[in-house]
Amino acid sequence: MRAVGERSYGAQQAPPQATYGQGGPQQGAYGQPNAHYQAPETLPGGAPAGRRGAPPAPGRRGPNTKGLLIGAIAVVAAVVIGIGIAMINGNTDDDKSGNEAGPAPTQSRTGSPSPSGSASNAPGELPKSDAVALQLAGGATKTTDVPGAKAAGGTYVGGFNQTGSSITWTLNGIPEAGKYSLFVGYSVPGKDATATLTVNGTASNTPAGLKNWAKAAEGDYAKGWTKTYSWIQLNKGANTIKLSCEQGNQCDALIDQMWLVKGWVNSSG
Repeated sequence: MRAVGERSYGAQQAPPQATYGQGGPQQGAYGQPNAHYQAPETLPGGAPAGRRGAPPAPGRRGPNTKGLLIGAIAVVAAVVIGIGIAMINGNTDDDKSGNEAGPAPTQSRTGSPSPSGSASNAPGELPKSDAVALQLAGGATKTTDVPGAKAAGGTYVGGFNQTGSSITWTLNGIPEAGKYSLFVGYSVPGKDATATLTVNGTASNTPAGLKNWAKAAEGDYAKGWTKTYSWIQLNKGANTIKLSCEQGNQCDALIDQMWLVKGWVNSSG
């Protein structure tokens, strides 16, 4: 046993010297002195004492690592800036393409057909129609032989002088029930004619008069264009008006146009 604070002294065995061709003793841990260090000049074949490596030649310097580092940083920065600009331009192009309005698509509607003759009327106006645009039956037919009709293209309804011929006008959207005046544009060949007027299924007791108001010569349809009117009652909304050649009528007339005026009037203005 040893007393506290005592140390044993004794001869320490020196480590054997390494000879030429044998490896030196193992180095100690990092940061600790090597107890077996020997100067190179004491080893066989070691460097002679007093000789050191030659100093670098004057005027020559080692590689400029600082300059290389700055250059590398500049290259990286240029690449990053270029990528950023490309990304910004790409996003701008995408935004432009996304914000550009395409043609606009074409808008369509579906629904019930417009009432005959009402398509050309402004909102709030009562309907007016060329007779050829209405529902024709019997011998009534579209023709253009006689000049002077006011309908589009000079068209009018001929063949009305056959019993059973008719022109039917279906109306929708009449603003209110009440009194209306039905005007008919027509031509007669120098003599009076008559027809039957039926409103919403009820025939008038008095024939519709198609008189020779133009004072045309007999047989002269081109000089016989004029107009007449009938006082009628209509419902609000949908209504049907039919002008026909019935038994007992004298229907030798050409029918040009039909239109409505509010109230019972004797002039369409």
